[in-house]
Amino acid sequence: MPHYYTPNPTVEHDVKLIHATLRGHALRFFTDAGVFAKDAVDYGTQALIAAMRIPAGASVLDMGCGYGPLGITAALLNPSGSVTLADINARALDLAAKNCVLNGATNTRFVLTDGFLALEQARFDCILLNPPIRAGKSVVFAMYRGAAAHLNLGGSLWVVIQKKQGAPSTAKELALLFSAVHIRDRDKGYYVFEAAQAKEAKGTEPIASQPPTC
Repeated sequence: MPHYYTPNPTVEHDVKLIHATLRGHALRFFTDAGVFAKDAVDYGTQALIAAMRIPAGASVLDMGCGYGPLGITAALLNPSGSVTLADINARALDLAAKNCVLNGATNTRFVLTDGFLALEQARFDCILLNPPIRAGKSVVFAMYRGAAAHLNLGGSLWVVIQKKQGAPSTAKELALLFSAVHIRDRDKGYYVFEAAQAKEAKGTEPIASQPPTC
């Protein structure tokens, strides 16, 4: 059965308008059948949005943007920066573009891509990722490797994942790819990781001290 991680969903359209308040912004999103979390912004995305820290003026990538709640919130929080919203799902990306207009997020651009294939030369200060678990571990880990290769020096990858869906293996994989990995939040079984190439920040929780266990 087709799911949201597909280039061109064939399921019949079911467009609806949903509402969410994210980081103090009252936002509206058009959603549709064939995209992730079409009935409401999912809890993992909400957890990542609550935890993420975006430096002023940063170039941001929302990888696997869906209909855009992560990228749009990032754009509104960082009006002096830029946000690229990228997805393999053409239907989702079209919704993200409409939702940027709907919510006044003008510092955005859109890229239809399978992972990082269409972003070969691009580099970012911050990459946001709620990984497509249904696509399989190989796809998710490829996204981690792609993120490591597409960050500017000192940049960070932010990832949210449930403990039962692979937080322990994600922690191990990120530790192989990045110089510093921290747990920024744990909430209702969701872990928010920041994987950074910069020096380890003070006052945070390194994964070496309290890794998620199986």
